[in-house]
Amino acid sequence: MSTIVTDHKISDEELKSLATAIKTRYGIDFTNYEIKSLKRGFGRLINKHQMTSLIDLWSAILKDKEFFLGCIDDLTVNLTEMFRNPEVWIFLQKLLKKKHSKQAKVKIWHTGCSTGEEVYSMYYIIHSLMLTFKSKVIATDLSPMALNTAKEGKYFGVQANKYARNFGKAFPKGDWSSIFEEIPTGIKIKDRIKRSIEFYTHNLTKDEFPEEVDIIFCRNVMIYFDNDLKSKVLIKFHKALKPNGLLVVGYYDMMPEGFQEFFHVYDNRTKIYIKV
Repeated sequence: MSTIVTDHKISDEELKSLATAIKTRYGIDFTNYEIKSLKRGFGRLINKHQMTSLIDLWSAILKDKEFFLGCIDDLTVNLTEMFRNPEVWIFLQKLLKKKHSKQAKVKIWHTGCSTGEEVYSMYYIIHSLMLTFKSKVIATDLSPMALNTAKEGKYFGVQANKYARNFGKAFPKGDWSSIFEEIPTGIKIKDRIKRSIEFYTHNLTKDEFPEEVDIIFCRNVMIYFDNDLKSKVLIKFHKALKPNGLLVVGYYDMMPEGFQEFFHVYDNRTKIYIKV
């Protein structure tokens, strides 16, 4: 039986030391991640690999880069789902039609895109409004494993059935088959859709940001950040967005104190903010 390691068995000092060691060795910065969330993530890894202590995990992470890369998904549990919160996608469809349909080019960045569900949810809207020819979609994530799933664009079983139900709630008259195709065990995003999206690995805490972006999606990512890191990321988002650009965050994301200097609420119900 594996030993269960709860949050209180990992001290703040141990957590800070390990996060600093990871930053020094791999350049991936967890030092400003929310403490309780990060402790739970390391606890999950200890249990998953049937280790007896944080020291065992520490040794494995620093010795083996591939092992560490495989740990990222457990440290940043991805909260994503296709067409989740139907009101968000209904609102975005109306917004894009009104605000962006006459633009020469529309640039959208999905940061922390995880396994791609929200990238394809938004792409359906772009496709339904016939904006694909003038849209540039960038999708990035810290986890190579999650990004590979996003690039593959295949979703199976119960998961696929749930996504179909969500789609029906958001777009009861929509054409599911326009970007999805059925496969024996689930659904697959059509190849021409996947080819039109730029996927790449990106670290929010240190990498350069795309610029001149119309919309940034960062849904359920900042829940893992402390207020200092949230503020730093929001300043970078502000710089990356065009005037009146929009930031779409998750229902669980809490904005840090002083965010009003950079963003105002555009629509409170759907957690969409506009650049000041």
